[in-house]
Amino acid sequence: MRLKDKVVIVTGSTTGVGEAIARMCVAEGARVIVHGRNEQAARNLVAALGGAAAMCCGNLADPQTPDKIVKSAIAAFGRLDALVNNAADTSRSNIQTTSAELFDRIIATNLRAPLLLIQAALPHLTQSRGAVLNIGSVNAYCGSPSLLAYSISKGGLMTLTRNLADALADEHVRVNCVNLGWVLTANENKLMISEGLSPDWANHPPRDPCPSGRLIRPEEVAQLAVYWVSDDSRPVSGTVMDFHQRPVIGRNPPKDIA
Repeated sequence: MRLKDKVVIVTGSTTGVGEAIARMCVAEGARVIVHGRNEQAARNLVAALGGAAAMCCGNLADPQTPDKIVKSAIAAFGRLDALVNNAADTSRSNIQTTSAELFDRIIATNLRAPLLLIQAALPHLTQSRGAVLNIGSVNAYCGSPSLLAYSISKGGLMTLTRNLADALADEHVRVNCVNLGWVLTANENKLMISEGLSPDWANHPPRDPCPSGRLIRPEEVAQLAVYWVSDDSRPVSGTVMDFHQRPVIGRNPPKDIA
């Protein structure tokens, strides 16, 4: 077991990628703090994970929530070995529709909250020589026109990762980031259908982002997350890894030439 006796916080873990990470961490021997805004979903997952999990619910846009989550981990399990900053606000917006309110909410959830969580967790992670994994997005490099505020927040998360990896190296606290490509979660499936795709769209996704013929699965992200928070990836820190089906940087897209 790669995470035997370790304690891991996974934000946004009541559904999708976060839930898969929480389940995989427990399967690898960890005890997990489940976090989300839906208390019933959190209770259901904690019950499914048995004595290896506890929960702390709260909106990460509230600056008091990160400290509350870290304190819940210490109260439940007495230590903290890893933090997975997975929760994110994925609201659509472009240059015309990005209001100050929407921008502030997305930045608070996707960028400020990871910073405050690391800040609150740092004394405990220093003691355990622990690890932080930030779940980013390939949209960090520029993003689509309809994901302006979200893409900005993920670009900031890359810089946060590299800055703190450098700053905390002497404290033996590692900070890495995985930029995800297109992942098939239940929420993503519902969103795509609501935006006009057919109910079976995931069986024949667009070839350009999915040359394999399918989307990335949450369980595949979870396997990668376990690697980055485990000692298997020690001593690497400051890495930003793109988990996508095509190169993000340096790609030469095919051109139609008449």
